Amino acid sequence: MSDFNTSEVKLFFLIGIPGLEHTYIWISIPICLVYFIAILGNCTILLVIKTETSLHEPMYYFLTMLAISDLSLSLSSLPTMLRIFLFNAPGISLDACFAQEFFIHGFTVMESSVLLTMSFDRFIAIHNPLRYSSILTTARISKMGLILVIRSFLSVLPFPLTLKRLSYCHKNLLSHSYCLHQDVMKLACSDNRVNVVYGFFVALCTMMDLACIALSYLLILKTVLGIASLSERFKAFNTCVSHICAVLIFYVPIITLAAMHRFAKHKSPLIVILIANIFLLVPPVMNPIVYCVKTRQIREKILGKLLSICSR
Repeated sequence: MSDFNTSEVKLFFLIGIPGLEHTYIWISIPICLVYFIAILGNCTILLVIKTETSLHEPMYYFLTMLAISDLSLSLSSLPTMLRIFLFNAPGISLDACFAQEFFIHGFTVMESSVLLTMSFDRFIAIHNPLRYSSILTTARISKMGLILVIRSFLSVLPFPLTLKRLSYCHKNLLSHSYCLHQDVMKLACSDNRVNVVYGFFVALCTMMDLACIALSYLLILKTVLGIASLSERFKAFNTCVSHICAVLIFYVPIITLAAMHRFAKHKSPLIVILIANIFLLVPPVMNPIVYCVKTRQIREKILGKLLSICSR
């Protein structure tokens, strides 16, 4: 056998929502609406930050990175979700599947990294506000952004390469509406131990991001409790609420899905599919909403632009 895939399977088949195939056209309406809101919301955040010079500050640069990763994550899953629910076409070629899982995992790691740097940003802003701008300069933030992108995609680059070397003989039905590394490797009829070990390593790195975020908030909490004024404590911690919401929105579905894949022996396929879809659909929709509601500067700038458009 050659080094690369020469197996019988030429197509993988993705799955929508089992038992509801006759209602896919109706299910596609809210799914398309969710994608529209996600794309519109994140593009609005990017446009407002780009055009408003008063928002050219470290916090908003990190928010730009978050919006880009959310937007990219949405676009990575969009083709297969629409194919399944709009056109009832679940088939996907092996190479297209490997490419999709590379981008989905890459932007997932990128979002995790961005959330980590945002926790560092909040710690600096609260712990050392007088040196905040001098520590987080535009040049440093640009370098951090470049490092995040390189780290994200280099860490998942082995995924498609190792998957392509596996043989796929008989099984070709995936368990989600898009391709994931851990899902595809289970279909292989050849030795996939490298994929298992490396997949666990990448997952561990993502959980290390979460552990570092938790550590940042312990340090933030220690700093906030050291502030004498109660109102100043509340004001300082209130600046972190949007980020805490973003962390919960992103990590809760990931941890739940990973736990179900690893430990649940008799898990419901429907629950797994719903949580997997929540993992990709909810963060890109909710993050712009949370930041618009909780961040006064963003909210005021967006409302100002809407009023200026309406008054024309």
